[in-house]
Amino acid sequence: MAEAAGRLDGRVLEDVEAYGKHLFYDFGMGDLVHVHLGLFGKFLRHPAGPPPTPRETVRLRMTGDRGTVDLIGATECKLIDPEQRDKILARLGPDPLRPDADPDRAWVRLQRRRSTIGQALMDQSVFAGVGNVYRAEVLAAHGIHPLQPANTLTREQFDAMWASLTEWLHHGVEDQVIITVDPELIGKDRADIRNREALVVYRQEQCRSCGDEVRRWDLAGRWAYACERCQPLA
Repeated sequence: MAEAAGRLDGRVLEDVEAYGKHLFYDFGMGDLVHVHLGLFGKFLRHPAGPPPTPRETVRLRMTGDRGTVDLIGATECKLIDPEQRDKILARLGPDPLRPDADPDRAWVRLQRRRSTIGQALMDQSVFAGVGNVYRAEVLAAHGIHPLQPANTLTREQFDAMWASLTEWLHHGVEDQVIITVDPELIGKDRADIRNREALVVYRQEQCRSCGDEVRRWDLAGRWAYACERCQPLA
């Protein structure tokens, strides 16, 4: 990374593109920094100026007139070129946040999966950007059990899930918080919804729709959540 840092030192960031969980920082002249935050990556903002000595875990530091941003804990932080970016994007499914997203691509790939829908929703080659919270909540919202085979979903179910994910993800960007409950149902504005009220089954002891116990189990290395009254497994 020292060579890459030297190459970018003093350069001006021209653009940032987000696709699913991938970020591409464009410094011009064909130089892009590919960032994937993973589970533990985050940005630390220093509005008053950068600490003189970065943490040992800092992968990228960007400094400008309005402050400094340090990237720590990211799964990936690498200097790439446009051809390498295109190869990364070719592996990904459509991102519901993007205006150019084609849900038909996700539908076709979903129909080829013999895995469970719970596993398919976390497969970034099917849906780009869907994480564990959204997986649990979108399945609960549409009464689908995480263990239902992915290729048994109807197109109507898929379209309804896609619409929910698109709406929730856009709200998440605007609000900087994940809210999947309908604010009208609990009689609150979105800004007044507390964290424990925001979700239906994810990390809940009881389903916030019916009050039954929420089941939690390991599904391919990640916790799955379901209310088996609201989401019966056919």
